[in-house]
Amino acid sequence: MQKTFYQKELIIKNTQQRNGANNKKDVEKIQSWLNLFAMQNPNTGTATGIDGDFGPATEKAVINFQKFHNISQNGIVDQKLFSTLSSPLKKAFESPVSGNNLRELIVNTAQNHLKNHPYELVIHNQSNTGPWVRSYMDGHEGTDWFWCMGFVQAIIDQAASIQGKNFKTLMPLTYSCDTVGVTGLQKKLLTRYQTARTNPSIIKPGDIFLIQKTTNDWFHTGIVTAVNGDIIETIEGNTNADGSHNGNAVMNRMRNYKQSKIDFFSIAPLL
Repeated sequence: MQKTFYQKELIIKNTQQRNGANNKKDVEKIQSWLNLFAMQNPNTGTATGIDGDFGPATEKAVINFQKFHNISQNGIVDQKLFSTLSSPLKKAFESPVSGNNLRELIVNTAQNHLKNHPYELVIHNQSNTGPWVRSYMDGHEGTDWFWCMGFVQAIIDQAASIQGKNFKTLMPLTYSCDTVGVTGLQKKLLTRYQTARTNPSIIKPGDIFLIQKTTNDWFHTGIVTAVNGDIIETIEGNTNADGSHNGNAVMNRMRNYKQSKIDFFSIAPLL
């Protein structure tokens, strides 16, 4: 795999605890995962501020997390406990994925990420932050770092690597929809929306959709997982229930490609 930054998100440098010699970045990691856990388990009392300060609120949130998992409730986070906290990320990137071909591997990899609930956080008043965003964006985060293409490339990279392939033979490492769109035009891999509307058989699961702003300007992307009539089913990052290009989660969405300017980038050369 080319995109391996996620591995750094699975580790803290030292045991962290209240009144200890703490590392602020590690404490923020812990607080981030406590909040991500709270999103899926809102009654557990693990939501707390993300400020790098291991104070009484963070300690209590850790104790509540330990209580939920029926383990020693000491409020201390060592690497073993942090591995439990960050296990959704490890499962997303490292759980075995099967498929009969690369298209199936891409779809199944995207579905595996989806079920582990990738979600961004707001840290220091900056959206597009947190361990999931940094993992998809190779350490980058913050309001300006839209992460939909980072998610797409992480999925294709992970799936391609199962077959010993390098996704960068298909496209450059980038966080830009425009870069991938232009690459698609240059390599004749991009099907324009006008053609896709009249010949939907061109659209295949595992391909990348790119939503047009103007002819050579695209602002959102994701993975096509199925085509049903006028509808494409997708898994996409940095979106929400409204289909925003700057949402907060990875979601399974339905898009009417015959009513939107959606171009399609074929992954065929990697097959």
